Amino acid sequence: MGVQWKAFVDQISHYESFVLVSHIRPDCDALGSELGMAEVLRTVGKKVRIINAHRTPAALQFLDPAGNIEVLGDDVEAEDISADCIMILDTSAWAQLGDMGDVIRSSRADKIVLDHHVGEDELGATMYKDYQAEATGHLVVQAADALGVSLTRSMSVPLFAAIATDTGWFRFGSVTPETYRVVARLIDAGVVPSEVYADLYERDTLGRLRLRGLILSRTQSELDGALMHTYVEKEDFAKVGAEPNDTEDAINLTLAVQGTKAAVIFVGQIRGGFKLSFRSRCGMDCNEVARKFGGGGHKAAAGGFLEGTLDDVRGRVLPVVIEAVQKALAAE
Repeated sequence: MGVQWKAFVDQISHYESFVLVSHIRPDCDALGSELGMAEVLRTVGKKVRIINAHRTPAALQFLDPAGNIEVLGDDVEAEDISADCIMILDTSAWAQLGDMGDVIRSSRADKIVLDHHVGEDELGATMYKDYQAEATGHLVVQAADALGVSLTRSMSVPLFAAIATDTGWFRFGSVTPETYRVVARLIDAGVVPSEVYADLYERDTLGRLRLRGLILSRTQSELDGALMHTYVEKEDFAKVGAEPNDTEDAINLTLAVQGTKAAVIFVGQIRGGFKLSFRSRCGMDCNEVARKFGGGGHKAAAGGFLEGTLDDVRGRVLPVVIEAVQKALAAE
C-alpha cells in the first residue's frame, strides 16, 4: 500500500520548521532523501535543518557540497535542536538513529516517518511508508509532486544517487517500470548519470581498494557455494588505510560467484561489535533474518548488529542463515 499523500500534505501544512534525521552510517538513500526533502520543504516556505548522529562519509560528500548536513555533538548540541516537526527518513528503527534517538524521544515536536523498509518500531510518529518503493528517494520525488514542487538539478542529483544505489545501479529485483520513469524525470531536471556514477564508484582511495581485496580474500562458502560469508575487523581499517564506510557494497561482490544464493558480511565497528549485512537471491527473507539480530530491511537486503567477538557473532549468525537458505532452496 502506498503513502497517503493528501494526509502527508495536510500534516506538512501545519508546521513552519523541520529537523530532518536519518540513520547512523548514512548511505546515499539516507543522505539523498534528506537533501532532496530539505529543498522540497524550503521551496514551500519551511525552515529546515538536517541533523544526523554520524558524519557524512568522505566518499559521499559530493552529495552535500554546501555542507548543509549537521552532525550531533560536532556542529550542534542536543539542547539547541528545536522544530515544529522532526521528520525521520529511510529508517523506522530506534537502533538505527543512534544518539539522535535520544533527541527524538525527548523532543516535544511532532514526528513523521517517510520510509520504505518493512520493519518498524513505535517511534511515536505518523508513519508514511511504502514497502514496494525501491528507495526512500523515490518517495521524496512523490512528496515533491504532492506538494506541487518542481524538480531542480540540485534536488535531483542526491535523489538520483539515492535510487541508483539502493537498486544496485538498477540491477536489483526492486526495480520497476516506474523506477525508470522517475529516473527519467530526474535526468530531465539536469542529472548526468555518468557524473554521479563517477563520483560514487570512480573516486576510490587506495585504502578502499585494498579493503575490498581483503574482504574478497576472506570469503568462505557454505552449502556447496549457495552461501558466501566474509568479514572485516575494526583493526583492518587502519592497516589498509580505509574507513568503515568503505565496506559499502562490498557484500555484493561476493554474489558474483556462480551459484551463490545468499551472502553475509560481518563488519567490525570502532566502538565494538559487528554490523551485519545480509543479501539474498533466493527465497530467504533477509528482513526476517535481520530482525533476529536487532535489525531489519528488505526481503533481498537487510542489516543488523551484534555485540561480541568475531567468533561469537559468526557462531550465532551463520547457523541461522544456513537454516534460512536451506529452507529457501528446499522450497524452490
